[in-house]
Amino acid sequence: MGKYKVVITDYVYEHIDLERREITRLDAVLAEYQCRTEDEVIGAARDADAVIVQFAPVTRRVIENLERCKVIVRYAIGVDNIDVAAAAERGIVVCNVPDYGVDEVSNHAVLLLLACSRKLAQTAASTRRGVWNYAVAKPVYRLAGQTLGLVGLGRIPSLVAAKMAGFGLNIIAYDPYADPERAKELGVKRTDFETLLKTSDLISVHCPLNESTRRMFGIEQFRMMKKTAFFVNTARGGVVAEPDLIQALRDGEIAGAAVDVAEKEPMAPDNPLLAMDNVIVTPHLAWYSVEAIASLQLKVAEEVVRVLSGKAPLNPVNAPK
Repeated sequence: MGKYKVVITDYVYEHIDLERREITRLDAVLAEYQCRTEDEVIGAARDADAVIVQFAPVTRRVIENLERCKVIVRYAIGVDNIDVAAAAERGIVVCNVPDYGVDEVSNHAVLLLLACSRKLAQTAASTRRGVWNYAVAKPVYRLAGQTLGLVGLGRIPSLVAAKMAGFGLNIIAYDPYADPERAKELGVKRTDFETLLKTSDLISVHCPLNESTRRMFGIEQFRMMKKTAFFVNTARGGVVAEPDLIQALRDGEIAGAAVDVAEKEPMAPDNPLLAMDNVIVTPHLAWYSVEAIASLQLKVAEEVVRVLSGKAPLNPVNAPK
């Protein structure tokens, strides 16, 4: 039967061979599901010692029905589908994997920033329609000397700053929790949110989704931005009030946007963002590479084994009471 029961509530990967290999070394049984609702999660994980989750809801109600769970680990950096506070109250540690795809996400953000700056979406679309004329991109401004504003200065935006430094940009960041010495090493000037909005030519979002950041970008914030500015989001869709972004683009409050995430995923086929020539939409793939998936799956399993073996978790996001 196994000493421990580990439940994977849901996953989108081709297989879970890495997880099974690691977890079964612990005298544990691994059960896999594709849960979508609270009731499905409760039914699958009620008697689990550890829960691994991707997108399934792990709400307060779910957590209150976990009878012996010691650890919940998410296949992600963000843990916005888990009630972290409720888990702490029940003595359950919640863990993430903060470093599995930082290179990939930072590269994707740089890609989108450069594509926006050069108006790649508009020119590629017009060329496909048979218009061979650089003038469709007017105006395009030289990147050197522009200001890049980073919302967040953790692992990923720090890499973005390092990678974008060679383009001669003035890089600023808003992050109340950033290490001043780290910012100085990167050549990044820390600033307040309003100043970042008003002075940036390019804005790249890299903050987690929580109650303080939910919909932090609304119409008021977009109206503070330069009309020539571009907005890039590779963080979480919920950081942006999507209807307000659509309105800002329609009203010409900003020049364009590139988003890898949406408030509701998958994005609906009739979402206006998909029909705008000055918008790039990618399907939440910034994190993806073959290597990143393998790293993520292995690290999730290793964290479960670590906690069930009585060791301290490597990446806890809460402090169980």
